[in-house]
Amino acid sequence: MDEDVLAEELRQSVGELVRAVRVVDTMPPGEAAALGFLDRSGPLTTADLAHRRGVTHQSAAKSVKELISDGLVHTEPHPSDGRKLLLHITDAGRARLQCERSQRARALNAAIRDTFSPEEQQQLRDCVALLSRLTARLAGK
Repeated sequence: MDEDVLAEELRQSVGELVRAVRVVDTMPPGEAAALGFLDRSGPLTTADLAHRRGVTHQSAAKSVKELISDGLVHTEPHPSDGRKLLLHITDAGRARLQCERSQRARALNAAIRDTFSPEEQQQLRDCVALLSRLTARLAGK
């Protein structure tokens, strides 16, 4: 198989898988993504979130406003720039994020069980390690 074809098929397949799994989400994607970044990275500004998500500041600010309103994120003054606010995920935000992640995992697990034989499930496990290495390479880790 041509390498470009493999790369494109993998990109499409992974993208479709991610979209299919997110069907079970109960919160808007922008809000879930913001919570995920805050959970993994710690406090960030709205501008930091926008940059990491690859969206406009306005789009990130809209998600942040909803998260603050729902008590999933709180703000505090930035320690070195009084014009900025740092966003922190709250315990309620972590719980909500964990709920979203668990729903996705349950949906994916059910699909794996219903679709693949035990041997195919082992092949998939082996592929996960390869995909993790590929992700690390692309992320420069």
